[in-house]
Amino acid sequence: MADVGCDHGYLGIYLLQSGKASFVHASDLREQPIKKAMQNAVRFGVADKMRFSRADGLKAVEPGSVDTVVCAGMGGDLIARIIEEAPWVRKDYTLILQPQSSGNDLRRYLGERGFSILKERLVQDGGFVYAVMTVRCGGGTPLSPGRQYASDALLSSNDPHLVPYLSRIARSLENTVAGIAKGVTEEDKRKLAYYGTAYEEIAAILRELEERRQYNACRK
Repeated sequence: MADVGCDHGYLGIYLLQSGKASFVHASDLREQPIKKAMQNAVRFGVADKMRFSRADGLKAVEPGSVDTVVCAGMGGDLIARIIEEAPWVRKDYTLILQPQSSGNDLRRYLGERGFSILKERLVQDGGFVYAVMTVRCGGGTPLSPGRQYASDALLSSNDPHLVPYLSRIARSLENTVAGIAKGVTEEDKRKLAYYGTAYEEIAAILRELEERRQYNACRK
């Protein structure tokens, strides 16, 4: 696998130690994390199974040298750029993507470029909840504004963090809509239509989930 933005290399080291990967190409744009990752690889005895590159995105990864690409801990717009600049990932590669922000921008890009989100789960780290998705090229279609915030794969996951996650998104969208509602430019109107639609879709999903919860509670 290729770990883009590897930081100190702990993900790759874990995958090698657990037998989930047999080779890891760890790359980072910064020199200091790469040095630290190399030291950690030696310390944990997996240096012979790792390659290290100081590079932007996937520019140092040779097509065919990996079958899985991980982009985690960066903005969704940056992840989209990294994928766009490596067209070879569209051919039979698995992508594990974890946007720290702008997840809607990433999902919109994936749908427009034909990528399918096969699986999406939520992970809580302290007071934050992050989405992690498994993606492959093929079968993807453009997503509605609401689905750009919550994919079908996530909604069908029964993830225990789903309702709090969607509630936070709904509050953020509601605030965004209120902030641009008085805008008069064409750009303001375009944004209002997008964020307004996204809010309505997420709010409807939350109502459906609550109705389902009440129904199941009554059955018990």
